[in-house]
Amino acid sequence: MKLFLSLSLLLSLTFFKAQEHISSFNALTLTYKFHPKFFMYAEGQLRSIEDYTYPDYYEIKGGLGYNLTKNHKPFVGLGRYATYKDHAINKEEFRVWLQDVIDVKKGVVKFENRFRVEKSWFHEPQTDKNSQRMRYRYRLNVSVPLNSKEVKKGTVFVNVYDEIFLVTPMKPTFARNRVYAGGGYQIDNNFGIAAGYLWQREFNASSNQNFHFVYLALNINIDGTNHPVKTFDYPGAD
Repeated sequence: MKLFLSLSLLLSLTFFKAQEHISSFNALTLTYKFHPKFFMYAEGQLRSIEDYTYPDYYEIKGGLGYNLTKNHKPFVGLGRYATYKDHAINKEEFRVWLQDVIDVKKGVVKFENRFRVEKSWFHEPQTDKNSQRMRYRYRLNVSVPLNSKEVKKGTVFVNVYDEIFLVTPMKPTFARNRVYAGGGYQIDNNFGIAAGYLWQREFNASSNQNFHFVYLALNINIDGTNHPVKTFDYPGAD
């Protein structure tokens, strides 16, 4: 108890000194398996970055994945992203990406290695400015079910991950680092919930920024293959 109070006080003092605050990160995901090998994925996000109670960022994205093997899932996706400032859109983004996910299991522990290459086109309506970006991401996500050997109906799980972001042509090349810790519960064969804390470090040429997010998500899985064995994906904050 004393350790918890000490850590809470230290965290509060850190926020106060750095004038940092908690932001919100909310997601709704849908995974639809329409074939033993193919699946579709869609996600909507709503974030409140500057003020926890006022949304100032959203994204809508989706794509098609292929189960090359049980633990290897290539994916292609696209999405629209928008950032608000003073109650008006100040930056719009259209993004396409290719990714490869390779899972490695050791007992009940799953190590998810995700590699992603993104191409983005930006438009800033207030200044009519256009720009482009290439971004490269790698995420190591470690997941552990707590009350069963694998995720199924009624399973409680925890997961942590670290993700790095490299960009071009902007500088610095190492643009962002994300660290996440959280958990979730698979309610039934279709619905699961997840929650956690995400720390995001932005590296800029002039100064760096820290962001602290409370992550909440509802994950929906629909298996249209009638396969007797149900499998579940629990995507982390993306």
